[in-house]
Amino acid sequence: MDVIEYTPTREQYVYTFGGAAPAMRIPPGTALRLWSDDAFGGALRTVDDLSSAKVDLRFVNPQTGPFYVEGAQPGDTLVLHLVSLEPARDWGASAAIPFFGGMTGTDRVVTLQEPLPDTTWIYELDRARNTVAFAARHSEHRIELPVEPMLGTVGVAPAGGEVRSSLVPDRFGGNMDTPQMRAGATVFLGVNVEGAMFSIGDGHYRQGEGEACGTAVEGAMTTTLIVDLVKGHAPAWPRIEDDTHWMTVGSSRPMEDSWRIGNAELVHWVAELQDLHPMDAYQLCSQIALAPIANVVDANYSVVVKAPKVLLPGASAFGGIHEDLRARARSLGGS
Repeated sequence: MDVIEYTPTREQYVYTFGGAAPAMRIPPGTALRLWSDDAFGGALRTVDDLSSAKVDLRFVNPQTGPFYVEGAQPGDTLVLHLVSLEPARDWGASAAIPFFGGMTGTDRVVTLQEPLPDTTWIYELDRARNTVAFAARHSEHRIELPVEPMLGTVGVAPAGGEVRSSLVPDRFGGNMDTPQMRAGATVFLGVNVEGAMFSIGDGHYRQGEGEACGTAVEGAMTTTLIVDLVKGHAPAWPRIEDDTHWMTVGSSRPMEDSWRIGNAELVHWVAELQDLHPMDAYQLCSQIALAPIANVVDANYSVVVKAPKVLLPGASAFGGIHEDLRARARSLGGS
Protein backbone atom coordinates (compact mmCIF):
# COMPACT_ATOMS: atom_id res chain seq x y z
CA MET A 1 0.00 0.00 0.00
CA ASP A 2 1.39 3.42 -0.98
CA VAL A 3 1.57 6.10 1.71
CA ILE A 4 1.06 9.82 1.06
CA GLU A 5 3.22 11.98 3.33
CA TYR A 6 2.21 15.47 4.39
CA THR A 7 4.01 17.93 6.66
CA PRO A 8 2.33 21.33 7.00
CA THR A 9 4.26 24.56 7.18
CA ARG A 10 3.48 26.83 10.12
CA GLU A 11 1.37 28.97 7.78
CA GLN A 12 -0.70 25.89 6.96
CA TYR A 13 -1.61 25.08 10.59
CA VAL A 14 -5.34 25.15 11.27
CA TYR A 15 -6.80 25.94 14.69
CA THR A 16 -10.42 25.02 14.11
CA PHE A 17 -12.69 22.19 13.05
CA GLY A 18 -14.65 23.56 10.13
CA GLY A 19 -14.04 26.81 8.29
CA ALA A 20 -10.77 25.85 6.56
CA ALA A 21 -9.99 24.92 2.98
CA PRO A 22 -8.82 21.34 2.43
CA ALA A 23 -5.11 20.68 2.48
CA MET A 24 -5.63 17.70 0.18
CA ARG A 25 -8.33 15.60 -1.47
CA ILE A 26 -8.02 11.85 -0.97
CA PRO A 27 -10.07 8.79 -1.94
CA PRO A 28 -11.21 6.24 0.66
CA GLY A 29 -8.55 3.59 1.20
CA THR A 30 -5.72 6.13 1.28
CA ALA A 31 -2.86 5.71 3.74
CA LEU A 32 -1.42 8.95 5.11
CA ARG A 33 1.73 9.71 7.09
CA LEU A 34 1.15 13.05 8.79
CA TRP A 35 3.42 15.26 10.88
CA SER A 36 1.73 17.39 13.52
CA ASP A 37 3.19 19.97 15.89
CA ASP A 38 2.70 19.87 19.64
CA ALA A 39 -0.15 21.74 21.33
CA PHE A 40 2.11 24.72 22.04
CA GLY A 41 3.41 24.94 18.48
CA GLY A 42 6.92 24.22 19.74
CA ALA A 43 6.92 27.35 21.93
CA LEU A 44 7.93 25.61 25.18
CA ARG A 45 11.41 24.14 24.76
CA THR A 46 13.06 24.76 28.14
CA VAL A 47 11.80 25.04 31.70
CA ASP A 48 12.41 28.80 31.46
CA ASP A 49 9.81 29.12 28.67
CA LEU A 50 6.56 30.04 30.44
CA SER A 51 3.14 29.74 28.86
CA SER A 52 2.11 33.23 30.00
CA ALA A 53 4.89 34.67 27.84
CA LYS A 54 5.14 32.14 25.04
CA VAL A 55 1.67 30.64 24.45
CA ASP A 56 -1.36 32.37 22.93
CA LEU A 57 -4.40 30.23 23.79
CA ARG A 58 -6.06 31.35 20.55
CA PHE A 59 -3.39 29.41 18.68
CA VAL A 60 -2.93 26.10 20.45
CA ASN A 61 -3.58 22.57 19.23
CA PRO A 62 -2.48 23.26 15.64
CA GLN A 63 -4.23 20.82 13.33
CA THR A 64 -2.80 18.97 10.37
CA GLY A 65 -5.45 19.02 7.67
CA PRO A 66 -8.27 19.22 6.94
CA PHE A 67 -8.52 16.42 4.40
CA TYR A 68 -11.39 16.16 1.94
CA VAL A 69 -12.46 12.51 1.56
CA GLU A 70 -13.93 11.93 -1.88
CA GLY A 71 -17.47 10.59 -1.81
CA ALA A 72 -18.10 11.47 1.84
CA GLN A 73 -21.56 12.97 2.36
CA PRO A 74 -23.50 14.00 5.47
CA GLY A 75 -24.84 10.88 7.17
CA ASP A 76 -21.88 8.70 6.15
CA THR A 77 -19.30 7.29 8.57
CA LEU A 78 -15.67 8.36 8.29
CA VAL A 79 -13.32 5.60 9.40
CA LEU A 80 -9.77 6.37 10.54
CA HIS A 81 -7.47 3.53 11.54
CA LEU A 82 -4.39 4.62 13.50
CA VAL A 83 -1.54 2.45 12.27
CA SER A 84 1.35 4.02 14.19
CA LEU A 85 2.16 7.08 16.28
CA GLU A 86 5.83 8.00 16.51
CA PRO A 87 7.34 10.87 18.56
CA ALA A 88 8.80 13.36 16.10
CA ARG A 89 11.03 15.22 18.59
CA ASP A 90 13.41 14.15 21.33
CA TRP A 91 11.50 16.07 23.99
CA GLY A 92 7.98 16.83 25.10
CA ALA A 93 6.63 19.67 27.20
CA SER A 94 3.97 19.99 29.87
CA ALA A 95 2.84 23.04 31.79
CA ALA A 96 0.66 24.40 34.53
CA ILE A 97 -1.00 27.32 32.74
CA PRO A 98 -2.53 30.09 34.88
CA PHE A 99 -6.29 29.67 35.25
CA PHE A 100 -6.32 26.50 33.12
CA GLY A 101 -6.62 22.92 34.29
CA GLY A 102 -8.78 20.61 36.35
CA MET A 103 -7.47 21.52 39.81
CA THR A 104 -7.41 25.31 39.68
CA GLY A 105 -9.79 28.21 39.29
CA THR A 106 -10.62 28.89 35.62
CA ASP A 107 -12.74 31.31 33.62
CA ARG A 108 -15.64 28.84 34.06
CA VAL A 109 -14.91 27.61 37.58
CA VAL A 110 -14.33 30.97 39.19
CA THR A 111 -12.72 31.30 42.62
CA LEU A 112 -11.03 34.11 44.54
CA GLN A 113 -7.75 32.20 44.67
CA GLU A 114 -4.64 33.31 42.87
CA PRO A 115 -3.60 31.18 39.85
CA LEU A 116 -1.28 28.27 40.43
CA PRO A 117 2.34 29.11 39.54
CA ASP A 118 3.10 29.25 35.83
CA THR A 119 5.42 26.25 35.49
CA THR A 120 6.94 24.26 32.63
CA TRP A 121 8.33 20.73 32.67
CA ILE A 122 10.43 19.30 29.85
CA TYR A 123 10.44 15.53 29.31
CA GLU A 124 13.49 14.13 27.53
CA LEU A 125 12.77 11.22 25.20
CA ASP A 126 14.98 8.12 25.28
CA ARG A 127 14.16 6.31 22.04
CA ALA A 128 16.26 3.26 22.85
CA ARG A 129 14.41 2.69 26.13
CA ASN A 130 11.10 4.11 24.84
CA THR A 131 10.72 6.36 27.88
CA VAL A 132 10.28 10.02 28.75
CA ALA A 133 11.93 11.41 31.88
CA PHE A 134 9.92 13.29 34.48
CA ALA A 135 12.25 15.71 36.28
CA ALA A 136 10.76 17.46 39.31
CA ARG A 137 11.11 21.24 39.41
CA HIS A 138 11.33 21.52 43.22
CA SER A 139 13.59 18.59 44.09
CA GLU A 140 16.06 16.18 42.50
CA HIS A 141 13.40 13.53 41.89
CA ARG A 142 13.52 11.95 38.45
CA ILE A 143 11.71 8.95 37.00
CA GLU A 144 11.50 7.30 33.58
CA LEU A 145 7.94 6.82 32.28
CA PRO A 146 6.94 4.56 29.39
CA VAL A 147 6.09 6.33 26.14
CA GLU A 148 2.42 5.71 25.30
CA PRO A 149 1.71 7.87 22.22
CA MET A 150 -1.83 9.13 21.58
CA LEU A 151 -3.61 11.89 19.69
CA GLY A 152 -5.50 14.53 21.63
CA THR A 153 -7.45 15.77 18.62
CA VAL A 154 -9.18 13.77 15.90
CA GLY A 155 -12.27 15.27 14.31
CA VAL A 156 -14.35 16.30 11.32
CA ALA A 157 -16.02 19.58 10.39
CA PRO A 158 -19.13 20.18 12.56
CA ALA A 159 -22.65 20.35 11.20
CA GLY A 160 -24.57 23.51 10.36
CA GLY A 161 -21.59 25.46 9.08
CA GLU A 162 -20.15 25.76 12.58
CA VAL A 163 -16.48 26.55 13.13
CA ARG A 164 -15.21 25.24 16.46
CA SER A 165 -11.92 25.82 18.25
CA SER A 166 -9.42 22.97 18.26
CA LEU A 167 -9.62 23.16 22.06
CA VAL A 168 -13.21 21.85 21.98
CA PRO A 169 -14.51 18.27 21.93
CA ASP A 170 -18.10 17.62 20.82
CA ARG A 171 -20.16 15.41 18.47
CA PHE A 172 -17.63 15.99 15.70
CA GLY A 173 -14.79 14.58 17.80
CA GLY A 174 -12.19 17.28 18.30
CA ASN A 175 -10.09 17.70 21.42
CA MET A 176 -11.27 14.56 23.23
CA ASP A 177 -7.86 13.97 24.87
CA THR A 178 -8.44 10.26 25.45
CA PRO A 179 -5.50 7.85 25.82
CA GLN A 180 -7.68 5.36 23.89
CA MET A 181 -6.78 7.28 20.68
CA ARG A 182 -3.66 5.24 20.06
CA ALA A 183 -2.09 2.94 17.49
CA GLY A 184 -4.32 -0.01 16.68
CA ALA A 185 -7.55 1.91 17.26
CA THR A 186 -10.20 2.53 14.62
CA VAL A 187 -12.22 5.73 14.97
CA PHE A 188 -15.74 6.17 13.59
CA LEU A 189 -17.01 9.73 13.08
CA GLY A 190 -20.28 10.88 11.59
CA VAL A 191 -19.81 12.98 8.47
CA ASN A 192 -21.47 16.41 8.67
CA VAL A 193 -20.30 18.15 5.50
CA GLU A 194 -19.32 17.08 2.01
CA GLY A 195 -15.83 15.58 2.13
CA ALA A 196 -15.90 15.11 5.93
CA MET A 197 -12.95 17.54 6.28
CA PHE A 198 -11.07 15.69 9.02
CA SER A 199 -7.90 16.76 10.76
CA ILE A 200 -5.64 15.46 13.52
CA GLY A 201 -3.11 16.87 15.96
CA ASP A 202 -2.24 17.47 19.61
CA GLY A 203 0.15 14.55 19.94
CA HIS A 204 0.86 13.31 23.46
CA TYR A 205 3.86 11.13 24.33
CA ARG A 206 1.80 10.01 27.30
CA GLN A 207 -1.14 11.27 29.38
CA GLY A 208 -2.92 10.19 32.52
CA GLU A 209 -6.69 9.76 32.41
CA GLY A 210 -8.33 13.13 33.03
CA GLU A 211 -5.30 15.22 31.93
CA ALA A 212 -5.65 16.92 35.32
CA CYS A 213 -3.23 19.84 34.95
CA GLY A 214 -4.58 20.62 31.48
CA THR A 215 -1.59 19.41 29.49
CA ALA A 216 -0.09 16.01 28.72
CA VAL A 217 3.49 15.35 27.68
CA GLU A 218 2.86 17.40 24.56
CA GLY A 219 4.98 16.48 21.57
CA ALA A 220 5.24 16.66 17.80
CA MET A 221 4.01 13.41 16.26
CA THR A 222 4.27 11.43 13.05
CA THR A 223 1.00 9.55 12.58
CA THR A 224 0.37 6.87 9.98
CA LEU A 225 -3.31 6.19 9.38
CA ILE A 226 -5.64 4.62 6.86
CA VAL A 227 -8.75 6.51 5.77
CA ASP A 228 -11.93 4.70 4.79
CA LEU A 229 -15.62 5.42 4.42
CA VAL A 230 -18.85 3.59 5.23
CA LYS A 231 -21.86 4.92 3.36
CA GLY A 232 -24.58 5.87 5.83
CA HIS A 233 -24.81 4.58 9.43
CA ALA A 234 -23.30 7.75 10.91
CA PRO A 235 -22.90 7.50 14.70
CA ALA A 236 -24.30 10.43 16.67
CA TRP A 237 -21.06 10.66 18.71
CA PRO A 238 -17.52 9.36 18.16
CA ARG A 239 -16.97 5.63 18.46
CA ILE A 240 -13.68 3.76 18.83
CA GLU A 241 -12.92 0.09 18.30
CA ASP A 242 -9.69 -1.68 19.11
CA ASP A 243 -8.82 -5.34 19.48
CA THR A 244 -10.25 -5.58 22.99
CA HIS A 245 -13.06 -3.02 23.42
CA TRP A 246 -16.02 -1.22 21.89
CA MET A 247 -15.93 2.44 22.98
CA THR A 248 -18.10 5.54 22.77
CA VAL A 249 -17.14 9.09 23.69
CA GLY A 250 -19.38 11.76 25.21
CA SER A 251 -18.29 15.39 25.59
CA SER A 252 -20.22 18.00 27.54
CA ARG A 253 -20.41 19.88 30.84
CA PRO A 254 -21.11 18.92 33.56
CA MET A 255 -19.10 15.72 33.38
CA GLU A 256 -22.14 13.63 34.36
CA ASP A 257 -23.67 14.56 31.01
CA SER A 258 -20.54 13.38 29.20
CA TRP A 259 -20.89 10.08 31.04
CA ARG A 260 -24.59 9.87 30.18
CA ILE A 261 -23.93 10.55 26.48
CA GLY A 262 -21.24 7.87 26.38
CA ASN A 263 -23.44 5.37 28.19
CA ALA A 264 -26.45 6.01 25.97
CA GLU A 265 -24.32 5.61 22.85
CA LEU A 266 -22.81 2.38 24.13
CA VAL A 267 -26.25 0.98 24.98
CA HIS A 268 -27.44 1.73 21.43
CA TRP A 269 -24.28 0.20 19.94
CA VAL A 270 -24.43 -2.96 22.07
CA ALA A 271 -28.11 -3.36 21.22
CA GLU A 272 -27.15 -3.25 17.55
CA LEU A 273 -24.09 -5.49 17.91
CA GLN A 274 -25.93 -8.20 19.88
CA ASP A 275 -29.43 -7.78 18.43
CA LEU A 276 -30.81 -6.86 21.86
CA HIS A 277 -33.78 -4.85 23.04
CA PRO A 278 -32.48 -1.47 24.32
CA MET A 279 -33.60 -2.29 27.87
CA ASP A 280 -31.62 -5.53 27.81
CA ALA A 281 -28.61 -3.71 26.39
CA TYR A 282 -28.99 -1.11 29.16
CA GLN A 283 -28.93 -3.84 31.79
CA LEU A 284 -25.97 -5.61 30.19
CA CYS A 285 -23.91 -2.43 29.86
CA SER A 286 -24.66 -1.58 33.48
CA GLN A 287 -22.79 -4.72 34.48
CA ILE A 288 -19.84 -4.73 32.06
CA ALA A 289 -19.03 -1.12 31.09
CA LEU A 290 -15.90 0.78 32.12
CA ALA A 291 -15.83 4.58 32.06
CA PRO A 292 -12.34 6.11 31.97
CA ILE A 293 -12.34 9.90 32.14
CA ALA A 294 -10.60 11.36 29.11
CA ASN A 295 -10.32 15.00 30.19
CA VAL A 296 -11.70 17.39 32.79
CA VAL A 297 -10.01 20.48 31.40
CA ASP A 298 -11.36 21.34 27.95
CA ALA A 299 -14.29 23.55 27.03
CA ASN A 300 -16.30 20.31 27.27
CA TYR A 301 -15.24 17.35 29.40
CA SER A 302 -14.91 13.95 27.70
CA VAL A 303 -15.71 10.50 29.09
CA VAL A 304 -15.11 7.20 27.32
CA VAL A 305 -17.51 4.33 28.01
CA LYS A 306 -16.20 0.95 26.92
CA ALA A 307 -17.32 -2.68 26.81
CA PRO A 308 -14.92 -5.65 26.65
CA LYS A 309 -15.22 -7.58 23.41
CA VAL A 310 -14.69 -10.88 25.21
CA LEU A 311 -18.08 -10.40 26.88
CA LEU A 312 -19.86 -9.67 23.58
CA PRO A 313 -19.07 -12.75 21.49
CA GLY A 314 -19.73 -12.70 17.78
CA ALA A 315 -20.15 -8.93 17.56
CA SER A 316 -18.96 -7.14 14.42
CA ALA A 317 -19.36 -3.44 13.60
CA PHE A 318 -19.52 -1.68 10.24
CA GLY A 319 -19.07 -4.93 8.34
CA GLY A 320 -15.94 -5.92 10.24
CA ILE A 321 -13.96 -2.99 8.88
CA HIS A 322 -11.69 -2.82 11.95
CA GLU A 323 -10.35 -6.32 11.30
CA ASP A 324 -9.88 -5.48 7.62
CA LEU A 325 -7.98 -2.30 8.46
CA ARG A 326 -5.79 -4.13 10.97
CA ALA A 327 -4.79 -6.52 8.17
CA ARG A 328 -4.06 -3.61 5.82
CA ALA A 329 -2.06 -1.87 8.55
CA ARG A 330 0.32 -4.79 8.84
CA SER A 331 1.57 -4.03 5.32
CA LEU A 332 2.55 -0.60 6.64
CA GLY A 333 4.40 -1.92 9.65
CA GLY A 334 1.51 -1.70 12.11
CA SER A 335 1.41 -4.20 14.95
